[in-house]
Amino acid sequence: MRAGKEFFKGIYRENPIFRLALGLCPTLAVTSSAWNGLGMGLAATFVLVGSNFIISLMRKAIPKRIRIPCFIVVIATFVSLVEMIMQAYSPQLYRNLGIFVPLIVVNCIILGRAEAFASRNGVGLSLLDGIGMGIGFTLALLIIGGIRELLGSGKIFGHLLLGSGYNPALLFILPPGAFLTIGLLMGLFNYIEGKKK
Repeated sequence: MRAGKEFFKGIYRENPIFRLALGLCPTLAVTSSAWNGLGMGLAATFVLVGSNFIISLMRKAIPKRIRIPCFIVVIATFVSLVEMIMQAYSPQLYRNLGIFVPLIVVNCIILGRAEAFASRNGVGLSLLDGIGMGIGFTLALLIIGGIRELLGSGKIFGHLLLGSGYNPALLFILPPGAFLTIGLLMGLFNYIEGKKK
């Protein structure tokens, strides 16, 4: 019962973007296309799951006074792995995401999960928490990137969907489009929550 709760909470109830408003900096910067959103989401998920696993495994051995620097070293290790893999197998995506890949080290979602969850729970639950939060973050980036790309260019994943007659709303692939899209989606999530109550 608790395992399912820990897994699913990150997908909707505690979605990092739409419900907790965490990790907005990379979200605003990289979601100009669905590919970018998917790439950043998967990279962050890999780091989140790996760091949750290691931090949970070592939680009793890490002294309380130096826990944050220890967490950052673990997270930075996984970020370095992601960078090398991305540079080797998807250099275009790596260039598109730019500085936001190394900045995963200080992403508040990952540090927050390390501090609030992985350092206080067992390996199994920490893995489920990381996977659930990662899926929620990836889905949020994918939805935002998909909407922005569709409205801004008429395409999703590079495939033309709205036809050649569609006049793109270029605002959506520019930074203000990110704010507008996230704001409307957060409003929709809050409206849904209000209706439930």
